[in-house]
Amino acid sequence: MIRENAAAIQGRIAAAATRAGRSADDVTLVAISKTFPAAAIRAAWEAGIRHFGENRVQEWEGKRPDVADLAATWHLVGHLQSNKARRAAALFHSVDSVDSLDLARRLDAASRDSTGASTAQRLRVLLEVRLAPEKTKTGAEPAELEAIARGVLLLPGLELAGLMCVPPFAENPERARPYFRRLRELCDALRASLAAARPPAASPDAILPVLSMGMSHDFEVAIEEGATEVRVGSAIFGARG
Repeated sequence: MIRENAAAIQGRIAAAATRAGRSADDVTLVAISKTFPAAAIRAAWEAGIRHFGENRVQEWEGKRPDVADLAATWHLVGHLQSNKARRAAALFHSVDSVDSLDLARRLDAASRDSTGASTAQRLRVLLEVRLAPEKTKTGAEPAELEAIARGVLLLPGLELAGLMCVPPFAENPERARPYFRRLRELCDALRASLAAARPPAASPDAILPVLSMGMSHDFEVAIEEGATEVRVGSAIFGARG
């Protein structure tokens, strides 16, 4: 089932990209494997998926030994508590839910060795943006975004790659479109502002290249609005228990 589901999702990604005048190669599929066992992750990897997202540090610590041999990229997509920053930095290639400069600084410190020098590979991070006033949602407020981004760019252990959002859930995916469009607009504005402060040789296209938005029920709309990464779980692995 996972192989067939993965193929179907890849086909839908390609179709959505075509509608938007883009290439399917511009969109990375991140399979959200939270609550699913290591065997499901292995099956998805064998179906061609190379990026996986987990919500909780502790859950991933339990599953990781069983899939440590897979050449995959591991993303933390759930809210990260500051006191778990060190563990997260050691377990994941990317933390896609950074929502404050304090958390970024903790991740930066955790990505260094005991001498204070940066490790060979910087930890990729995305800034999560809170676009709706839902109590259950986390993320930086849009008005705080530029200050946080500028602060993160000063941290040598981190690679600021882009933005992420989780819009309010709606059965009709079109209701998520304004939120996806808003994130793209915020990213465009932030990219322009940061590019203005870079040396002339710096390419604007290299700044904040990632827009992580869209899940199982609305990822096609997200791609039409510019998503470069989509986070799909149940449509690949099946319903969660």
